[in-house]
Amino acid sequence: MSETTTTPKLPSTTGLENTAPIPSAADVPLADILPSNPRLFSENRWEEYFARLRAEDPVHFNETESAGRFWSVTRYEDVKKVDTDWQRFSSAQGITLGFPVDGPRPEGMLNLSTFIAMDPPVHDVQRKTVTGVVAPGNLVNLEPLIRERTCRVLASLPDGETFDWVDTVSIELTTMMLATLFDFPFEERRKLTRWSDITFAIPQPGGIIETIEQRREEMLECLEYFTRLKEERLKRPGNDLVSMLAHGEDTKDMPPMQYLGNLLLLIVGGNDTTRNTMSGSIYALNRFPDEYDKLTANPALIPKMVPEVIRWQTPLAYMRRTANDDCELGGKQIKKHDQILMWYASGNRDEAVFDNAAALDIERPNSRAHLSFGFGLHRCMGNRLAELQLRVLWEEILTRFERIEVQAEPERTLSSFVKGYTYLPVKVTRR
Repeated sequence: MSETTTTPKLPSTTGLENTAPIPSAADVPLADILPSNPRLFSENRWEEYFARLRAEDPVHFNETESAGRFWSVTRYEDVKKVDTDWQRFSSAQGITLGFPVDGPRPEGMLNLSTFIAMDPPVHDVQRKTVTGVVAPGNLVNLEPLIRERTCRVLASLPDGETFDWVDTVSIELTTMMLATLFDFPFEERRKLTRWSDITFAIPQPGGIIETIEQRREEMLECLEYFTRLKEERLKRPGNDLVSMLAHGEDTKDMPPMQYLGNLLLLIVGGNDTTRNTMSGSIYALNRFPDEYDKLTANPALIPKMVPEVIRWQTPLAYMRRTANDDCELGGKQIKKHDQILMWYASGNRDEAVFDNAAALDIERPNSRAHLSFGFGLHRCMGNRLAELQLRVLWEEILTRFERIEVQAEPERTLSSFVKGYTYLPVKVTRR
């Protein structure tokens, strides 16, 4: 009997229509578990659901009206297997859960393309054009600037007053870094934050965006802005991402939607991931105060803490691939054009690889084996920059603060893709 006859077709990929409390994972029929429901993440209920899938159905099938057929891969080794096999599992149809390959696009949706949503050889040459900005030599040059800005932001924090760490520190630091990488007008840098936020936001009343049309309009504003920057850099090139795209032999003639897609990829890659790991580090060390004590007693543990926080937080919960042909994975029969979601967040909680995986352990011996940056040819090109920013942040935190204390549970991003925080109230106590 086929999967489509044994598994019910669910009405939505979002689950936003259902406002009832999320039940315990044990109380939901296995076939009805919908890992892509963003409420699992915004309400921080995701871990129990993925623990059940890893134990009972590690390659889990869903079919919805909007997205068609898709599989959730939840164990570490299976995720790694898909991520390193681009011949069978393609990125060319998109990196997030979308719609059937042969299905219509939602009205008003832009047809963007990015090099992360491409396979070799096109992926390789476009990626190579911009990797110089995060090359080791350039990171050495960037570190003093990162440290100077970090010191300035931390020095400005109010003592003994509750404030939002996300906006005051995480967004500010990452947006300043993005402005530098793009050589973007510094006084308008929060435009980058906005464009990053809307890229994967779920349209809803009162949300970051309310309609697909609103996202389209704002993305076209982004394209218009960066087209002006590209024209300027064609005349006066620099060592920034816009100049690299404008002058690169394989990128200078990109059509507008591909240019915009690659810009948004670089903006999100440099913004959402780092800012949510910065916020996640504060939250995690408050959740595990013994680890915080260990770190304050021995700041030399920061280089070990950094990859462990990135594992524990997993700022992008999954990446999508699409099957090029019928194939078998984990004992399940995958059909050509089926979508496969590689759940990095779940693989990073796999007890077969990470002992006591739900806990933060800043001395974990294999923390660098985490999935958060992906594997294979699509491995995050900015991973070293992200680690550098987090390391510098904590080096400067420990020199000036006795403690950063979380005052209440954070508000989390309504997304099953970007796993992050929208508000984190904290107080700092200076040394």
